[in-house]
This record gives sequence, C-alpha cells and structure tokens, in this order.
Amino acid sequence: MARRNLLAQDERDRLFLPRIDNFSIIRNYTLAPDDLAFIGRRRGAVNRLGIAAHLALLRHPGFGLRINSDVPESVLNYLAAQLDVSPNVFATYGQRAQTRTDHSSTAAEYLGLQPFKRADVAHAIELAARAAMQSDRGETIARSLMDSLKADRFVLPLPDTLERSGLAGRARARKRAAAEMVAALDGPTLELLDALLINEPALGMTPLAWLRDMPGSPSTKNMNALLKRLRYIRQLGIDPGISLATTGFRFGQFVREGRVAPPFLLADYSPNRRRATLAAAVVNLEVRLADAAILMFERLIGGLFTRAKRGQERRYQDTAPSVGKLMRLFGATIAALDMAEETGGDPLILIDEMVGWHRLMAARPHVDALADLAREDTLVLATGRYATLRRFSGSFLDTFTFKASSSGTNLLSAIDLLKQTNASRGAHLPENPPMPFANRQWPKLITEGGKVSRARYETAVLATLRDKLRAGDVWVEGTRAYQRFDAYLLPRKAAQSAIADLPINVNAGEYLAEKSAELDRRLRHFAHQLRTGRLSGVALVRDRLKVVPLQAATPLDAEVLDRRLDSLLPRVRITELLFEVAERTGFLAAFRDVRSGKEHDKPQAILAAILADGTNLGVERMANASQGVTYAQLAWTQNWYISPENYEAALAQIVREHHQLPFARNWGEGISASSDGQFFRTGRIRSGAAEINAKYGHEPGIKIYSHLSDHFASFSSRIMSATASEAPYVLDGLMLGARELPLQELYTDTGGASDHVFGLCHLLGFRFVPRMRDLADRRLGAIAANSSYKGIECLFGQAIKVGAIEAEWDDLVRMAASIREGTVAPSVILRKLSAYRRQNKLDLALRELGRIERTLFTLDWLEQPELRRACQAGLNKGEARHALADAIYTNRQGRFTDRTFENQQYRASGLNLLIAAIAYWNTLYLGRAADYIRHSGAEIDEALLAHVSPLGWSHIGLTGDYLWEDASFRDGGGYRPLHDPSGRLRLVA
Repeated sequence: MARRNLLAQDERDRLFLPRIDNFSIIRNYTLAPDDLAFIGRRRGAVNRLGIAAHLALLRHPGFGLRINSDVPESVLNYLAAQLDVSPNVFATYGQRAQTRTDHSSTAAEYLGLQPFKRADVAHAIELAARAAMQSDRGETIARSLMDSLKADRFVLPLPDTLERSGLAGRARARKRAAAEMVAALDGPTLELLDALLINEPALGMTPLAWLRDMPGSPSTKNMNALLKRLRYIRQLGIDPGISLATTGFRFGQFVREGRVAPPFLLADYSPNRRRATLAAAVVNLEVRLADAAILMFERLIGGLFTRAKRGQERRYQDTAPSVGKLMRLFGATIAALDMAEETGGDPLILIDEMVGWHRLMAARPHVDALADLAREDTLVLATGRYATLRRFSGSFLDTFTFKASSSGTNLLSAIDLLKQTNASRGAHLPENPPMPFANRQWPKLITEGGKVSRARYETAVLATLRDKLRAGDVWVEGTRAYQRFDAYLLPRKAAQSAIADLPINVNAGEYLAEKSAELDRRLRHFAHQLRTGRLSGVALVRDRLKVVPLQAATPLDAEVLDRRLDSLLPRVRITELLFEVAERTGFLAAFRDVRSGKEHDKPQAILAAILADGTNLGVERMANASQGVTYAQLAWTQNWYISPENYEAALAQIVREHHQLPFARNWGEGISASSDGQFFRTGRIRSGAAEINAKYGHEPGIKIYSHLSDHFASFSSRIMSATASEAPYVLDGLMLGARELPLQELYTDTGGASDHVFGLCHLLGFRFVPRMRDLADRRLGAIAANSSYKGIECLFGQAIKVGAIEAEWDDLVRMAASIREGTVAPSVILRKLSAYRRQNKLDLALRELGRIERTLFTLDWLEQPELRRACQAGLNKGEARHALADAIYTNRQGRFTDRTFENQQYRASGLNLLIAAIAYWNTLYLGRAADYIRHSGAEIDEALLAHVSPLGWSHIGLTGDYLWEDASFRDGGGYRPLHDPSGRLRLVA
C-alpha cells in the first residue's frame, strides 16, 4: 500500500527549504553583533562561514546544516558578505564529517536549542494533534508543529519525522474530537443515532437518507414533508449545544462529512467517529430544515398574495372595454350637463335626450362592480385560497417557537391565539383578537359584518409573521437565516476596534459637517456649470435633465487588432486548457477530500467533475463522454472533493494568478469591477431559487449574479431568485469573493442601484458607479434649503434628514464594521432592511446617508463624461462574460434542472470557475501573441490593447469527447505554440 503523505511537494518546499527572496534573506539571515562575535572565535574563513551557515539554518527553517545538505547560493553570498569572506571558500567546508557535527552542536548550544530525540516524538504528535483540532490542512498542521517545536527550543527533526508526526497528530485529533462529542450523549440517544443508518421499509430508505432529501419546490405537500422531517429530528433529542463539546473546526468537519457520506460508508466507521458524525449531521440538518421550512412558508404566503394581486390585475385588464364604454357614457353625461349650464335647460331632460336615461341606469351595475374591484384588498382575495393555507398553517405554527422584541408582542399574542384555537378545534375567535397589522384597513376587513372572520384573520396574521421574519423583528432561535437582526452584527464592545478601521471619519458630528460642506460646495458648482452651459452633453430642458448618450469608443483599429490576436491563439480543447491552467495556477490543490484533507491522486477526475457542473452535462453524461474517467470515479470525486469551500478557494487562486499576468495591466489598474445578473431558465417549476419573472417570459428561472474585475477575472457568482432585486447582492462579491483584490470601484446596471447600496458602499470604502437609466427621474438631495442653488431647484426632492443619520450613527458604523469583518453578508443585511413594510430607524438612516452619496455620484456622472464612459466599458465586459457563459452552459438546453438551491449553486460555481480559467488562459496567450507581433517587426498601438477581450472561445473546443488521458500539460513551464492562421492553406496546397 502506498504511504499516505501529509504534504504535497510544493508545500514541502515552502516549509522545509530556505526562502531566497531578498526580503526573507534579510529578515531571516542577518547576523547580530553577538552572532558575529561568536562566529569570529572560529579559526579561518572556511570555519567562520560554515558555522554562520549552521546558525542561519537553525533559525530558519530550523533544521540546521545537515550532512549532505546545501546552502542556497543567495543565502551563502549574504552570509559571506556580512563576514567579509569569499563565498567560494565554503566549497572546502566540512571535509571532515566530525567538523560539521561539532559545529552543529556548538551552534545549537549557542542558540539554546536541544536536539530532537526519539523520546520526543510523542510530544511532537501531541503538538500536531493540538494544531489539528483547528485545521485538517497538512501545511497548517506542519507549520504549527514546526513553530511549537521551535518555541520549545528544539532543533527540528527530519522532514519525514515531521510529516509522520503530523499524520499521527491529525488522526489523534479526529479520535479525540469524536470521543468528546460522544461523551456528551447518553445511551438511548446513541441507539437512536445508530438507527439512522438502518433501512426503514416505511420510508424505502434509511432515515438519514430520507432526512437529507429535502424537497425544495414550494407546495403544501412539500411544506408538510419538511415539517415532518424537522419533528423527527427533534425527537432524537440532540442538543445543539453539543457543538461546544469540541473545537469549532472539528465540529464543522463532522458536519461537512455528515452532509455527504453515504449511510453504507458511515456504517463502516468506528463507533465514536460514526456517532460523532451523525450527531453533527443531525444538528446541522435541524438548522437546514428549519431554514428551509420558514423559507417555504415565506414563498407560499408571498405566492398567495402575489396570485391574488395578479388576479386583480387580470380582472382590471378584462374590464378595459367596459371602462372605455363607461368613460364615453360619462363624457356624454358631462356634455349634457355642460349644455344645460350654458342654455339654462333642464339637466335631466338633456341627459335623457343626449345620453338616454335607460343607458345610465343599465350602466349602474357595471359602475358598482368597478368600484368594488377598486376597493378590493389583496387580503380578501388571498383569503379565497384559505383552504390551501390551512393545510400547513397549524402544523407550521406548532413546530416553531417565535420570539420578538417588545414591538412584536402583539403578533406573538395573535400567534398564540391561533395555536389555542387550533388545539381546541374551535372555529370562532374572540370578539377583540390582537390586531398586529401594519395595514390599517385589515382590522376593518377582518371584522366586516360585525364578526371576526377566522379566514381573514389567520391569513393576515401569517402574512404579518412572514414580513416580520424576513425583517428580523421576529426570529426563531436555532436557525441561520431567521435570527434576531442584532445577532448578525458584532457585539458593541467587540465592534469598536473594527469601527476604528473603517475608511471614514467615524465621529458622527465631524463626518456630517464635512459631508454637508462638500455637498453644498458641489451643488453650487454644478448649478453654475449647468447655468453657463459648461457641462458636455448635459442640459436642463423643461425642468428635466437631458444627457446625450455617449458614442461607441472602440476604434476600428482595435477591432482589427483583436481579430489578429485572436487568430494567433493556440487551438485547444477545453480538457487541455484546464490541465494547463491547473499546472500554472495550482488551483487543483484547493480540491481536497472532505474527510482527510488530502489532494486527489487523479486530477482529471476533479477537472471532469468541474466540467460536468460548468457545462450542465452532469456526472453520468460526462462519464459517457470521457476517456480516462469512469462514472464511479466521478461520482466519488463529486461527493468528497467538490464543495462550496473548495470551489471558492480554487477560484481565488486562479483570480490571484490572473491579476499577476503582465498583459492584464492593459485593461486597468485592477482596482475596479462590474457586476450584473444573468437569467437562466429552469426545468422545474419554482425549484430551488427558481421563480417566474414576467420580464423574461412565462417560464420559471434563476439568476446568476456575477462580479468581474477590470482585468476580466470572474471572481464571484451566486444564485438568486429571478424575481429578487439585484441591489442586495451588489456588495457580496466585493466583501466575500474579492478580499485579496485591491478593489475600490464597482460598476453596475440600474437593477443594482439603490440608496441603501450607495450608503453601504461608502461606509465600506467603495465608490459605487451604477448606470442609472432613470437618472432624470431621481431627485437630488440637499441639506441646505433648495433655494440656495439657483436654477436647479426643480431637481431636488425632500431635504436629507441629517438628524436620522446622526441618531442611528452608532448602529450604522457597527453594521458596516460587521460586514467588513465578515460577520454577516451584505445581502443579508440589505434584504432584512428592505423587508420592512414601514421604514425603521436604521433603514431610514442608511437611506438618507445613501441619498447624500447618490447626489454626489450624480454630480460626478453629469460633470465627468469619462466616468460615464468607464462605467459603460466595465458593463460591456460583463456582457462579454454573459456571452461566454451562454456558450459554455449549453447542455440540457442551458436550463438549470436541479431541484435544490445547493445543487444550483454548484452548477453556477463550476460555470464561473470555467470562465475564470478560460479568461486566465486567453490572457496568458494574448500576451504571447502581442509579443509575437512585436518581434515580427510590426508595431502595436499599446492604447488599442485596452479594447481587446480575453473572453473569446472560438479557438476552444468546448464540446465533443473529453480525452483526459491525452490532455495533461507536461511542457515543463513552457508554452503551446501560437496558431498559424495560414497553416491550413499550406496543408491544402
């Protein structure tokens, strides 16, 4: 059996070899005066340089100068320069092995180090186990072990000993964590956990497989199925506090393994490991099921009111002919009354002659019907489907314990009333039930006719509960997506240091004084520029701003150069491209086994699994189309190596390497990005995140919201509902997917723009640059009186409420600091705030802050044509990414056919990784193609390279058979030959 390794070769090099970059050499190998005095006591330049090498290598990496080991030339030269000797004398050092041994002992004694002995192996294993309680990554464990041994004043043992100790320590940590968790469980609970792996005839599968199979499409049947699973989980009696029995990482590792390990494999685990994994899986399943059930509740109640509203709209449309006739009748009546006024005639006689009294009387029922339709509230219409709601509402309310702040006690009382009524099987409610409704018409509708309508009341309570859950005013403990709003933020004390690091003046008074002065100065300058006609392409016409669209800025010569460069790119299969990108960037190292953390020994299986996701081909069809990868290998790889965390780490590695490519600098400084949503149809009705958005037709679909840097690196993508606003997701890519990129500016389309995003971007230090098509309809904001800005008073809306910002300033900066520290995703905060039916104080404060920033941005937009052009160019890059995505994601008619949100996100992640890999590879070879043209004697206008795109795919074979065995890149760091456009003609000739 092959020996298991803790480290890959590149990790060994990083840990065990001396670093030879200039900074590391100076930091690690500079000799202090005491060192020079100690070395100076040796006789001869050879011995002085030799013992200096011992000192240097004992300090870093820590092994010392062993027999048959060498000192890197750059390190040797640096040491020799400090000793004022020639580095060449080292060639004669240590001709006697005893000399090296003696010098090694002397140097170790000088540094206060002790040799590592066989008896110390147990200590090393324990040190590695402590490190492995926090990480499974071999490099992390080995580095921690080395640092701990150095801190204990040991000379490091052989690398092989370190690796063996690390492996043993990791195994010990896993056993220790499993024992800690199992110790927190009693005997009956352990028996219940074991039963999860026994096939149950009534389910047709094991209970664990049944629990994992969570339905996603919103329906009453699926809602009850989720609630049934949740009740089953709770009957197991696993306290969520068991997560504290071991370290957070170890518990998370059990969770990750418990999510994907098949029951038959779990059954073969050792008892402690099996039970710990099952306990973690159960705790995680309870959270996921609770979140899924509440989300489905949201969608079902929301769908109830949406369908009611659409039905009302359809009835309005159906009445259009009747409305036309009634309006004409009304017009004729007015004309008759007008004639009576002018002539002094009898109005009733004139109406009868000109209109016909019988026609008016016949129209009365139609008028009454239209009036009733206009007065119809969606609550009344939604109650028409009360029978559907009743199929799950009672069970839903009984399953959860809702909590609320003092403002929500009325709603909790209403929920308790419904529970009590359901428990007693009563049909009637008391005369004065709690009325926790923001809509003031609802109490009247509920008590219409002098009696409380149970159907309307329950529908209204559930609709209010939905809104409060979305906003965080009502929460359910033990969930992840429906916590108390304040729980998403850093604690106030812990937030202080993070707040101090925000890129703004965090003193509210000083900040607002500065902003007020800046806004006043900019508005006065803009008003003057507009009055004097000094703004290019901008004018005020009939109190409305008119902005002349910019002309296309891509020169024809740039298109010619783009085609020429593209023609030189090597013709390559997607399999070959992926292997080469993997070799150059090392992104495959991110795909590690969920259980052991080891790399895959068959890289083509990883690449095939990524391609199966990204092309929508799926595992089985990918296996059928592949040479060198079997279905079993693919299924195993997808189960154990493909995870959201691994996708994220691999993508970050490709993006990091992409931004280091010299040719990418032609497209910008690497500090700006663009984001946009792309619609994809789904094969299932409302599965996962799928919804019907009339803008894209009558088929359900999802959106992928993606971020692209100005270097064309696609660094983030996430699934979102087709009907959701894009604005909450604008900042997610910047805060969660691009932490290593020095981004400062973000371009978006109209859909991504809102005052809240303006405010939050500013607090986080980003310049937000949306292309707003409705710019003329958006009012500017001012702190001073509108009359202070002569000539543009018509452009202002309400005055900015500075008091609202100041009152909530502490929570505003705490919210921004929490997002910056990664405590919460920006989209979570923005969706919570947008869910309020009425603005709360924090929501209002962020909006008013955003109005200041939107006004300043609008002035920049109108005054700077180059900003408008840069935004357009950034968004064009995003459109090119969308085109490449469509070209890649072609199988199954380009539809997302997965049932769950999780699987849809896997597809999106695979697609984004392929786009990033293609963009990297194209950028690399575009640089070589440009160099080829230059070396051939032709000149290139460097300014034209900014218009070249690395998102073309005509030279890449995306489909066909995937020949993995023939695709590996083994050119030792070389490059593929460029394509000869005329080669085919010579072959024909």
